[in-house]
Amino acid sequence: MGIPAASGLLGRDDREALLRIARESIAARLRHTPPPGERRSEALERPAGAFVTLTIDGDLRGCIGTLDASRPLHRAVSESAVSAAMRDPRFPPLTPGELESVRLEISVLGDFVPVLDPTDIVIGRDGLMIRAGGRSGLLLPQVPVEHGWDVMTFLERLCVKAGLPPGSWRRSDCMLERFPAEVFGE
Repeated sequence: MGIPAASGLLGRDDREALLRIARESIAARLRHTPPPGERRSEALERPAGAFVTLTIDGDLRGCIGTLDASRPLHRAVSESAVSAAMRDPRFPPLTPGELESVRLEISVLGDFVPVLDPTDIVIGRDGLMIRAGGRSGLLLPQVPVEHGWDVMTFLERLCVKAGLPPGSWRRSDCMLERFPAEVFGE
């Protein structure tokens, strides 16, 4: 069982440690050196999925994560931070000169729950994931808030992100799930 992210089990020290781990992991990758090790709390050793979002001057610069809750949270954050900086296909790899300007946001994912009724979706609390026909898409809970979307727009944009027609979430062969996330940043 991973961290129940919506309950806010990560204290300030754990959040600061994860942000430091993310930034130091990116810096180490840019320097081609191993990331520094540090003592980690019990909460950071628990398995959980996580996403790391990078922005520069408020503009997206990378966002990658893992749903895999079989690795310790600190590893999920470290690996996701490096992937967001170096392997997001929407952007060129981060350069050493950009590191100072990058702001980090971490989303620690909670448990996924099937959506049986779209009225159960709460904007700002729930992230969504859809799977159908070999395609999948995920949007974090903060995305509809940042864009001012309502639930129906959130569902349609999720489908489009997965490469599906906008109303696909209604199809019986689509698996739609919601999840909470504990979101914090610099």
